[in-house]
Amino acid sequence: MNLLDRYIFKSVLFTCLAAVGLFAFIVLVPNIARDLLSYVLAGQLSAAVFGKLMLLLVPLAITYALPMGLLTGVLLTLGRLTADHEITAMRAAGISVPRLTRSVLVLGLLGAAVGLYFNFESMPRARVEYHRELAEAVRTNSLSFIEEKTFLRNFPGYMVYVNEKAGSELKDFWLWELDDQKRVKRLVRAQSGHLEYDDSDNSLILTLTHAQVETRDEKNPENFADASPVVSFERSEPVRLSLNRFIKPGGVRVKQDWMTFNQLRAERVRLGARVPPPGAEKDFARDRMKLELVYQDKFNTALAVFSLALIGVPLGIKVSRRETSANFGVALLLTLGYYLLTVAVKALDRHPEYRPDLLIWVPNLLLLALGAWLFTRIERK
Repeated sequence: MNLLDRYIFKSVLFTCLAAVGLFAFIVLVPNIARDLLSYVLAGQLSAAVFGKLMLLLVPLAITYALPMGLLTGVLLTLGRLTADHEITAMRAAGISVPRLTRSVLVLGLLGAAVGLYFNFESMPRARVEYHRELAEAVRTNSLSFIEEKTFLRNFPGYMVYVNEKAGSELKDFWLWELDDQKRVKRLVRAQSGHLEYDDSDNSLILTLTHAQVETRDEKNPENFADASPVVSFERSEPVRLSLNRFIKPGGVRVKQDWMTFNQLRAERVRLGARVPPPGAEKDFARDRMKLELVYQDKFNTALAVFSLALIGVPLGIKVSRRETSANFGVALLLTLGYYLLTVAVKALDRHPEYRPDLLIWVPNLLLLALGAWLFTRIERK
């Protein structure tokens, strides 16, 4: 690699790294807000655990940010070089466009290799570890699901309110048991109560003292005339509040998207060896196609890093803009178009007869064809 190649390579590399970091941050923020913010506000995650979970989300963000970041970096760098007439000077010296952008294409190939690693190894392992760490942290602080001075509606079939809470001890506790139409069929009020977590069935156990229970008519809970008289108890029967909505019982279920390369290959062999019973051939074919789509999509997304970098070379030279916003817009439109086409093909996963595992390569082939056509166009000028 001569001086010119090193100059272009370093210029594009640092810009691409900055762009990938920016887009990874954009992808990271909504995931943190959606998955972790509620736990942080409830005090269920310590600062150390929160920081570790954020780091485990980074590989996921990079898998989405890498194609767009590399395209943006190429557009910004070559656009600047063209606006400064450096590309014109190079071409006047007899250097062809493919020759002067050789280092950019090498960077695109390196980006595709990095994409393969993140798609098949780093991201799947991080996703499994992320959900395992989150479940363990929430399970360790499970008592914090009950917050004081807050109406809690997250427990299926119940609404809960606690006026005061000190660790596992509760004061002025209210519990509304609801029917399928969210109508109150039983109201429990207690002066105090005790809270503990039962790991065997993943639930919180409430033991109430000095409690009053009002039971409504099951068929017509809103008919207060037929309500049963209020019954007082010194100590009530334990009430179980399921946490399955927040913490999945058992270990983390590894989705197909979270499988590593070796796990996907083993799963392909397993599904291929299964003999469907009579009448279940279509369901078996759909299961195999869903797995095949995941497998092919991981390769396809990695190749998209190179495809978008290839398109970015002639576009960056032709557009010749310094404006960051314009280059971001071009990168966003191209990447969005690629992802929309990919999502459209994935929607065919229940129709294996259309071979979506092959169609998923069409967006990449279109990008490669467009990049090759733009290259020939700009080389003639």
